Amino acid sequence: MTKIATRVAYGEALVELGQKNENVVVLDADLSKSTKTNGFLQEFPNRFFNMGIAEQNLMGTAAGLSTCGKIPFASTFAMFASGRAFEIIRNSICYPKLNVKVCATHAGITVGEDGASHQALEDLACMRALPNMVVLNPADAVSAKKAVFAMAELDGPAYARFGRANVPVIYDEDFVFEIGKGVEVKEGTDATIIGTGILVAEAMEAHETLKAQGINVRVIDMHTIKPIDKDIIIKAAKETGAIITAEEHNIIGGLGSAVAEVLVENSPVPMKRIGVKDTFGESGKPAQLMEKYGLTAAHIVEAVKDIVKNK
Repeated sequence: MTKIATRVAYGEALVELGQKNENVVVLDADLSKSTKTNGFLQEFPNRFFNMGIAEQNLMGTAAGLSTCGKIPFASTFAMFASGRAFEIIRNSICYPKLNVKVCATHAGITVGEDGASHQALEDLACMRALPNMVVLNPADAVSAKKAVFAMAELDGPAYARFGRANVPVIYDEDFVFEIGKGVEVKEGTDATIIGTGILVAEAMEAHETLKAQGINVRVIDMHTIKPIDKDIIIKAAKETGAIITAEEHNIIGGLGSAVAEVLVENSPVPMKRIGVKDTFGESGKPAQLMEKYGLTAAHIVEAVKDIVKNK
């Protein structure tokens, strides 16, 4: 299976978008080689702004450019976008509902050797708590690229989460990305796995393992954390009777919390959350960290078997 990092797809999408829309501008915090915005820099040097290691200034400048008719894509690592620049995103972008696209790379535990200081495991929680903010977490390179184009069409603030590690490509080029609409990627009736980001591929692998054992699970790609697709969640709850969420994020405040909120108000069913259990990460190889923190297909399989047995 082909593997491509979603940050690579983000960089490629920016170049294509820049060719089609002259109002698109890109800002970076001295990380363009890592965030893959350097392709845009080479293609459109007059529309690229390196703001240095000054993330608050990065977001504030992006806000200003948006008031002049530009569509700014502001890029840095997820830790710095959601953490260091949070106040500026809150007060200067979301409060006035400005047309800024915050695109954060190097999210999650698979940042790997950079360790806990760079492994953003709370960014989705921070961003979805902000009024007016749309929050996206694409699963693969194809959906990442399409998410960038969808963000450009959206009038208002948006946050997109991209990763450092190469991940399986699960969609073909005909895939339709619609903000706010989850995607059923595998059919099933015994339970539903709702995944986001790179955990969608793990959920699909778990589906195949469980199918061989006689357990038929539905898999949903919830690429939009906010606005969450309530309809697809409620439908899955009613038709399969159990929900497992899977995310490369703290189980507090991210996908699991968003899905639980929908279920408890509309269609309560047994639920389990796969994610980082309210702890910081550590330095290590991505695959080793996925195993240690319980984020693999095997962990999803065990959660499904347990919930099906007891539902």
